[in-house]
Amino acid sequence: MKLLEEIKRRKLFFDGGMGSLLQAQGLGAGELPETWNLLYPDRIKEIHRQYLSVGCDIVITNTFGANRLKYPAGGAFSLKEIIKAAVNNAREAVKEEGHGWVALDLGPTGKLLKPLGDLDFDHACDIYKEVVETGCEAGADLILVETMSDGYEAKAAVLAAKENSRLPVFATMIFDEKGKLLTGGNVESAVAMLEGLGVDALGVNCGLGPVQMKGIAERLLELASVPVIVNPNAGLPRSQDGRTVYDIDEEQFGAVMEEMADMGVHVLGGCCGTTPKHIKRLVNLCRDKQQIPPTEKNRTVISSYTHAVVIDRDPVIIGERINPTGKSKFKQALKNHDLEYILQEGVTQQDHGAHVLDVNVGLPGIHETQMMEDVVKELQSVIDLPLQIDTSDTKAMERAMRIYNGKPLINSVNGKKESMEAVFPLVKRYGGVVVALALDENGIPGTAEGRLAIAEKIYKKAEEYGIKPKDILIDALCLTVSSDSRGALTTLKTLRAVRDRLQGKTILGVSNISFGLPQREIINAAFFTMALREGLNAAIINPNSKAMMQAFYSFRALSDLDPQCRDYIELYGSQPPLSQGAAGPGETGASDVKPAPGGPFLGRQWKGGSGQSPLGLGDCIRKGLREGAHEAVKTLLAEREALDIINNEMIPALDDVGKGFEKGTVFLPQLLMSAEAAKAAFQVIKDSMADSGKGQEKKGTIILATVKGDIHDIGKNIVKVLLENYGYEVLDLGKDVAPEIIVEAAVENKVPLVGLSALMTTTVPSMEETIVRLRQEAPWVKIMVGGAVLTEEYARTIGADQYCRDAMASVNYAEGVLVRRELGI
Repeated sequence: MKLLEEIKRRKLFFDGGMGSLLQAQGLGAGELPETWNLLYPDRIKEIHRQYLSVGCDIVITNTFGANRLKYPAGGAFSLKEIIKAAVNNAREAVKEEGHGWVALDLGPTGKLLKPLGDLDFDHACDIYKEVVETGCEAGADLILVETMSDGYEAKAAVLAAKENSRLPVFATMIFDEKGKLLTGGNVESAVAMLEGLGVDALGVNCGLGPVQMKGIAERLLELASVPVIVNPNAGLPRSQDGRTVYDIDEEQFGAVMEEMADMGVHVLGGCCGTTPKHIKRLVNLCRDKQQIPPTEKNRTVISSYTHAVVIDRDPVIIGERINPTGKSKFKQALKNHDLEYILQEGVTQQDHGAHVLDVNVGLPGIHETQMMEDVVKELQSVIDLPLQIDTSDTKAMERAMRIYNGKPLINSVNGKKESMEAVFPLVKRYGGVVVALALDENGIPGTAEGRLAIAEKIYKKAEEYGIKPKDILIDALCLTVSSDSRGALTTLKTLRAVRDRLQGKTILGVSNISFGLPQREIINAAFFTMALREGLNAAIINPNSKAMMQAFYSFRALSDLDPQCRDYIELYGSQPPLSQGAAGPGETGASDVKPAPGGPFLGRQWKGGSGQSPLGLGDCIRKGLREGAHEAVKTLLAEREALDIINNEMIPALDDVGKGFEKGTVFLPQLLMSAEAAKAAFQVIKDSMADSGKGQEKKGTIILATVKGDIHDIGKNIVKVLLENYGYEVLDLGKDVAPEIIVEAAVENKVPLVGLSALMTTTVPSMEETIVRLRQEAPWVKIMVGGAVLTEEYARTIGADQYCRDAMASVNYAEGVLVRRELGI
């Protein structure tokens, strides 16, 4: 029976850990596990057979780290031969046991994608493409994209799998206990993106034990319309007699997994530390439980790399300002490729309450495809709002959809046959919610019934491509009331009909209604309120407009969308009555907007002011504006001493971002872009001090390294960026670094602190060996460790001084170590 049919009929079971079993069979510290596919194929087959013999349905190939970055051309081992051997080993085990499917394993590359790291998105796709093509040729039955801590890398892997095979594609992410990805995404954003890309099943694996995963599994089941996978570790790890062991035995593991099976999880298995005993207990407890197929969740959702925005009854604001129409300065910025100006437009709208940003860069004389790509990448490097890709150029649309980090809003398609045939394949391939204009070859109907008929035609055609109505927003179209006195009424009637008769979702470019009239904001605000009353779900407006935002917050308060009027009071409660000339949002004197429970608000903060007024150095750093920081610090240097700027402007800004990161209100991409902005400012100061004969005193030197056998250096690189911005000199030894090299560097440079990183359980013994040798030969050195496989207890058992769960924790520990050193403590 085919896999996707079987998953509807009964619970399916993945295998468990591979690395820990290889260690038990003699895999040495720093030895590459994938090489055993060629060196010891019988041992790999035996592990697969053990899992299959206890009832496992799907065995995962030993290719977690198999990619050209780890096994480059011309190296000791051929990447293609490793992959072919891995699939063959699994296939032979399945044949011998008489049942099972082989999942080609795609793990993370170990690098951060641009703009946070140095790996280009297209390059990442090519890396995974090579593995997919080889694995499919060798006979894999499905593709498993697993242990992904970055949604963007997961997208690259899924696209490679979908574009280069016809096999089912499953994807599992690695979340922390708060349900966050390393790069800031959450369960909602991951589900939105993965379902948009068309995965056949999705879920969570690694990082946590089954107890810690229960809440995440529950959330996945609430959101996902495809089968849910849960593959936990055997609890939390620790070191015992030089081996990595876990704290949950098979009885405890099976008991918690049974609870998740009863919750409705469709595919269950294990990850690090789980053994055939764990899987046997799991299968015995859950084999006969009823499989309840997933239900369609009728949620209209878009996402950025950090969060999802639900488009439903609580209206969503789409900022319209990144559009050259009628904006001479914006046109000039596009011609000059002035991305900083565009960024400031985006930041201003975000600060004024936009939930989504429209991005339109169409202008004669520019290369729209390249400009769209550049602007989308730049905006996503600084701003965490979802974007609406607004273009009639399908080449520009496709490129933007491909490199977009998340599930975008697409503007637009219409009822013309050529439009639907051009746009719908892109929506199906890359995922997205598409704006559908209620017009066709005959133009814009003058009646609501005519527009409704086109909406129904669009729904029907979209269904042929596998696109559901939930991923379509009908644009009821509003024409200027100055030329058609009944135009507004027709639009309002269309909105109501889409809501009540089609149960659809709607969107409008609201300001079109007032074109050609004086004091347009008055008409816009009144029409906006009327449209909201008729069910408008998403509005493309200027969020910097006081009147429009007053209408928005008032509507929410009056429609039971703002419990206890909290948002309204937060905005206007501290302001004097309007009769006294008080300013409202969009001018000055407004206070912070707090998140509305259950609504689309995501903690956006109002800062006051409007337009393109220059930001101070601290704000540029907080917002990650590199060019702004560069210019701001040059201005400050004309008035103040360099050290005064560093201590009173830059460090407080970095501290603010760091504290936000620790609290979960700032995410990794924002943290790194703030660090990059600070780095740009530091370079200006450094050059200035060099010209004046002064030098910036470093706080101290710290060694960082990813241990022997591990090529995953994401965490190390993040720590490096932050430490350098806090004034430390970092001696980065790279990845896959032998213990003796780390010890030699520590002794030679007399460093006070060494930071070690490891992602995989198979490389933790190398970390422990390095710590032992540092204690022997450099006893003065403090040692901090980090990585997905580590815990505080685990770090303590291998002899580390400090476990750092994230980059800011590393900075905080370094500060303490160096202060104690200066005091002689």
